[in-house]
Amino acid sequence: MTIAISSEFDGGNIAVISVEDPAAIHLEIESDHQSDFLQWFYFRLSGAKGVDCKLSIDNASRTTYPQGWDGYSVATSHDLNAWYRTPAKYDQQALSWTITPEHDVVYFAYFAPYSLDRHARQLAHWAGQQGVAQERLGATLDGRDFDCLHIGETGGSLVKSARHQIWSIARQHPGEPMAQWWMEGWLNRLLDDSDATSVALRTLADIYVVPNMNPDGSFRGHLRTNACGANLNREWANSSMERSPEVFLVQQRMHDTGVDMCLDIHGDEALPYNFIAGTEGVSNWTEARDQQLIGFKRTLAALNPDFQVEHGYPRNTPNNANLSFCSNSVAQTYGCPAYTLEMPFKDTIDTPRPDVGWSPERCAALGSSFVDAVYLALTDRLLP
Repeated sequence: MTIAISSEFDGGNIAVISVEDPAAIHLEIESDHQSDFLQWFYFRLSGAKGVDCKLSIDNASRTTYPQGWDGYSVATSHDLNAWYRTPAKYDQQALSWTITPEHDVVYFAYFAPYSLDRHARQLAHWAGQQGVAQERLGATLDGRDFDCLHIGETGGSLVKSARHQIWSIARQHPGEPMAQWWMEGWLNRLLDDSDATSVALRTLADIYVVPNMNPDGSFRGHLRTNACGANLNREWANSSMERSPEVFLVQQRMHDTGVDMCLDIHGDEALPYNFIAGTEGVSNWTEARDQQLIGFKRTLAALNPDFQVEHGYPRNTPNNANLSFCSNSVAQTYGCPAYTLEMPFKDTIDTPRPDVGWSPERCAALGSSFVDAVYLALTDRLLP
């Protein structure tokens, strides 16, 4: 069989430099359309079963976050269901790894991908459950349906005006699929009628969920931008239907509902930790909100050891928030808790699993833990 590299599929991204010699396969990551961002890769190797192969991404040092390659292992699968890690080496120029495939086809990715087909199937599954409505907010620049799930009343006695309005969004940056794997854990737990905490949370709140904020960028194999090269998490101060309809439409719906809490789910290329970035820089920040943020993080760390509170981004300086960011914009506009969760592309350094690294299953487990943390936040029972 002829050895081949291909990426012409949902989320694929790679450019082939040379593939003739399996011991010296040379590749490059392609940048987002109309943008200089590049880091995400996803491709398949075929025809190399039993052949010793060495693959090299030659432009690794020229990617957006080259520090992300230190200590990184490549997500690998032959069936697109089970993903494991292949150790890689970064020599400050190229990222390379060796493998002798046991199957005719093997896939490699920056992180386990989350396809638009799975996205559509999961939306349909969740929307079919009691108390869930699937709302079409509008369309993306590429003409894709842009949907939101509304999880509403499940038998509680609170009138809507007394219910909390919670928003959770993921994949503003399409090359961060761990955010959508997190969403599976969050939503599956929320909609479990046998789970007392989930049922109690749903009696207290209306919950709006956008599992994929950037379906165009996801399909195109982008790292951080939509179809026209807009970084959605820099559009919240000046969104438009012409450049960033995904943000514009969500902001419009948030205006209709109000927001009492917002969760914005992301991945960080360099840091081997799960952590939350707060919104301390907004002008309406208070000591009470600071203590709520600290309590939320401490509670989550107690619920799930994969989350920690020691490492993360520096605290924002007072009155210096960048309001083009989702969390800062929402926190400033609605005076509410707005948290950005960051998850690693690498393994977690404190709770390592070298065989799988930070994985879809671990993302989902962390998403599940947020049900407890949010419930405790709404009932004022966070750790001090």
